[in-house]
Amino acid sequence: MYFDPELIKCVSPIMKLKCIIVDDSSMQRTAIARLVNNHPNLALVAEYSNAIEVKNGLKNYDIDLIFLDVEMPIINGFDLLESLDNPPQVILITGNPDYALKAFDYNVTDYLYKPISLVRFDASVKRAVAKYEQINKLDEEEEYIFVKSNLRQRKVVLSDINWVEALGDYIKLVTTEGNVVILSTMKSFEQKLPKDKFLRIHKSYIVNLEKVEKFNTKKVEVAGTSVPLSRNKKTELAEALYNI
Repeated sequence: MYFDPELIKCVSPIMKLKCIIVDDSSMQRTAIARLVNNHPNLALVAEYSNAIEVKNGLKNYDIDLIFLDVEMPIINGFDLLESLDNPPQVILITGNPDYALKAFDYNVTDYLYKPISLVRFDASVKRAVAKYEQINKLDEEEEYIFVKSNLRQRKVVLSDINWVEALGDYIKLVTTEGNVVILSTMKSFEQKLPKDKFLRIHKSYIVNLEKVEKFNTKKVEVAGTSVPLSRNKKTELAEALYNI
């Protein structure tokens, strides 16, 4: 297995998709790696020979694109895709043209047939870059942060957060997409949030001001749920809501 941790942090004026190669054939991995390394929009992060290695690798690193061989022993490419909760873009590679129709049932970006020509490879990468730009253009106005949860970096859109709740040494982000538990103090996490959109209303609660529906001297209703309000925070909350 090849891995270059420095590529995870690289920033370049030319957009590069961080990618991995998954193929049980070392010769095929070498051939694809040569194409990847010669392409200005790709940065090779790792090569894997089987699906188990891939699943372990994806736990720790943010990958934009997988070049994935379909025909692998024990766990094939389609099985791997089914096991991933939120897979990045995928370009499937196979020597069997019969898999082409099935490939698009998995919402893959493209499908390459061995042996891979340079023209066809470039066309696939161009499609992946266009899809990446389209996805990120939709998100460019959204404010977000990355948090570490269950050993993985997870993107959380700030407008999706309803409130933040203290849980001992952890905190819970209650969002429209579900709950996210992370190791952090309330004070530390509060510093990451924009002060004009979030307010700590209690030692154990931070609320998204845009999600506040009503409040009284003891409670604040946020997205249909009541959370406690500290007595000395009522005036500050009223002023904050007036200014949003």
